[in-house]
Amino acid sequence: MPPVNELLKLSLVDLTQTLRERKASALELMQAVLARIDETTRDLNAVVAMYERDALCAAARAADERIGRGEARPLEGVPLGVKDLQDAKGLVTSQGSLPFKDHVAKHDSTQVARLRAAGAIVVGKTNAPEFGYAAITKNLVYGVTRNPWDLERTPGGSSGGSSAALAAGALPLVTASDGGGSIRIPASFTGAFGLKPSYGRVPSGPLDRWVYDDTSCHGPLTKTVEDAALFMDQVVGPSASDPKSLPHPGLSYLEAVRAGSPSGLRIAYSPDLGYAVVQSDIAEAVDECVRVFEKLGHSLEQIQGGPPPMGREWGLLGAFEKAAELHHLLPHEEEKFGRMFLRGIKTGWDMTPEMFGEAQVTRMRLSNWCAELFADYDLLITPTMSFDPPPAKGPYPTETEGRRQPAAGVAAFTIPFNLSWHPAATVRAGLSAAGLPIGMQIVGPRHRDDLVLQSARAFERERPWHPNWPTGG
Repeated sequence: MPPVNELLKLSLVDLTQTLRERKASALELMQAVLARIDETTRDLNAVVAMYERDALCAAARAADERIGRGEARPLEGVPLGVKDLQDAKGLVTSQGSLPFKDHVAKHDSTQVARLRAAGAIVVGKTNAPEFGYAAITKNLVYGVTRNPWDLERTPGGSSGGSSAALAAGALPLVTASDGGGSIRIPASFTGAFGLKPSYGRVPSGPLDRWVYDDTSCHGPLTKTVEDAALFMDQVVGPSASDPKSLPHPGLSYLEAVRAGSPSGLRIAYSPDLGYAVVQSDIAEAVDECVRVFEKLGHSLEQIQGGPPPMGREWGLLGAFEKAAELHHLLPHEEEKFGRMFLRGIKTGWDMTPEMFGEAQVTRMRLSNWCAELFADYDLLITPTMSFDPPPAKGPYPTETEGRRQPAAGVAAFTIPFNLSWHPAATVRAGLSAAGLPIGMQIVGPRHRDDLVLQSARAFERERPWHPNWPTGG
């Protein structure tokens, strides 16, 4: 890929300051983004639908006028990519699925509307696996998305288009969501920062149906921790269209991460949660990076065991809910769905009251394990991913270094905290032997998104990863 424009090397925080100080114009930035999308599309296939370019440039000029009048909003003039599971008015929300390839959104999602209100300019949609049901980004509508660190590998999923575009410098701001690791997995695979907030912290919707599979969250996938805090400040707070949304936290996350690092934390470290099978160079890198917190004056204890593995139950609950949503299209339109997605969804028909009850019991065991853990510790640290990014078209590895991967091994470290509703972030912990990013996960108590961000920022100060990206110069 050609070298990236200097503007697109900036963090989101630095970019907004550059625009406010009029060291560059929003129009220049938009033109750089459009050029970079053109340069990277053949290789990455990350941005898959866009508004008309003339309209985007007009919106950038309007942003420049607001900046000139001293009326700049926090994200004024910043181009935004929206994950193709979320609505942006006037653009197709295909969800990576052929039956929905012509579904044009009539309104923005709550998160997109709030980002627009903060001054962001929606450019287009970023690719995602069908309905977000994979950690590899490919579908029958738009095809395969590739990792800018290695084009033969996946950028992860389900926010894979967003992570690839961000890491390649094609978009400075993207949306993402995480139902079982779909922010943290692609962030880890592309070296970005990702936060799955506490459940309900960022509102979902508006939706057409009540969601019982309460694991999915919207959150930031960014270059730096401060970028994520700035993002969060624009999107948190209750929404009347999301009855599960949380009250506003009553603080600015950006101010919180800038106020200083927490001190005297009690930190639990688990290299495997008792069941994960981790690639040896990843395990070594995370084991070395977690010691940074000891250097910062925190107490660190490696714990044994872990929560009950819930990969099977998580998959079954999600399949049951999605089968209910799509039953009117099945089985007579089965040929329109991807084989991997369809195979997974069909397990939803296997659900019985007994299985549902067993899943409820196991989920409460998980919640109780977390309650006991966070009664004794302020944070939990683990690897984010067990292995390097798989091939762009898959499959996931079934074993690592001769050891068999558990069920849902690709999300072994991430799924538990979707089910438990705890905030969890991933920071870059260096590069593997293959030269690919490694993620380290930081998990905090429920509703302590601020503590997770502060701790991630403290690590970032000691081990900065920005501006080292695969951007060609």
